[in-house]
Amino acid sequence: MWRQILALIVKELLVILKDPKSRLVLIGPPLMQLLVFGYAATFDLDHVPIAIYNQDHSAASRDLVARFAGSPSFKLAAMLDSTMRIEELIDSRQVMLVLVIDPRFSRELALHRPGPVQLITDGRNSNTALIALGYANTIISDFSLAWLASHGEPSPPALLDMRARYNPALVSRWFIIPGVVLILTQLVTLVVIGMSVAREREVGTFDQLLVTPMRQIDILLGKGLPGLMIGISEATIGIIAASWWFEIPLRGSLAPLYLGLMLFVIAITGIGLMISSLSTTQQQALLGAFLFMVPSVILSGFATPVSNMPALIQDLTLLNPMRYGLIVVRGVFLEAADASLLWPQYWPMGLIGAVNLLVAGWLFRKRSV
Repeated sequence: MWRQILALIVKELLVILKDPKSRLVLIGPPLMQLLVFGYAATFDLDHVPIAIYNQDHSAASRDLVARFAGSPSFKLAAMLDSTMRIEELIDSRQVMLVLVIDPRFSRELALHRPGPVQLITDGRNSNTALIALGYANTIISDFSLAWLASHGEPSPPALLDMRARYNPALVSRWFIIPGVVLILTQLVTLVVIGMSVAREREVGTFDQLLVTPMRQIDILLGKGLPGLMIGISEATIGIIAASWWFEIPLRGSLAPLYLGLMLFVIAITGIGLMISSLSTTQQQALLGAFLFMVPSVILSGFATPVSNMPALIQDLTLLNPMRYGLIVVRGVFLEAADASLLWPQYWPMGLIGAVNLLVAGWLFRKRSV
């Protein structure tokens, strides 16, 4: 039995890998997407264009302006001499933030009262606006502390000392790229496995495969295992790129990471075999793979926390293997999580994978009759 399965696995791998274009598709696009997402998909803001309207023109206000102009988070796009251009600059997206310093700024500081400062931001993208306001508040807070110290004033009664565990510099790339590796692994696995049976039906060799001495379960294994091997290989390439190219720390060991990846790819293999069993052409298989990809990524917690979703949607995410796979990959990369900590993620993926393979086998038998 295993010799026949091995022969089918070798045959599938030869079909996939013997064509130079197929090899290029399996390796080139995932690496390109990883590089594009790695540099483009980030929650960090750099060189945010701002405009400043300084109505005070005192040494204190110039110091505050210099802090904004010298910050790597902001880029001074305009110095205003009136409020007339503020609306125009924001509407045309020339600036995202406008700093307005009140003419009473230095006088109020001299009287030991808060100096009035206004921040006007473009709220069309609320997430970006909140991040920009957070950067600006940090600069203003640092200015206030420095001004108090230089004028012999007492420090504030409470001073917030923030420390971020696992990602001290709060680099969003450390959080995003491990998730991108998992997404690309799922995409490649789904496409390869989803098109396997559909390719046989399309070229007319599926009936020939059914009349061989192989059982249906043998054919299912022979079709699924090559995709699993390719999926793990893609994940390995992504892990190497994340660690060496993007310099994301891999704090945990490889054993719990690859255990999670194996369970994840098995679960995705079952989904790919279901898609392949239901498809009669490669185009249908490809569309089925992408039809599954979009909700899978959205409901995984890749971009938005699952805890922020409605209760019904949170329950729905329990059926999504990527939800658990993301926790495993990010946990091993950033937290050095071991198998004992990741067990609550392992067993759901194993259960989902077993159910998916059983359903795929049932669909395969039904479609073969």
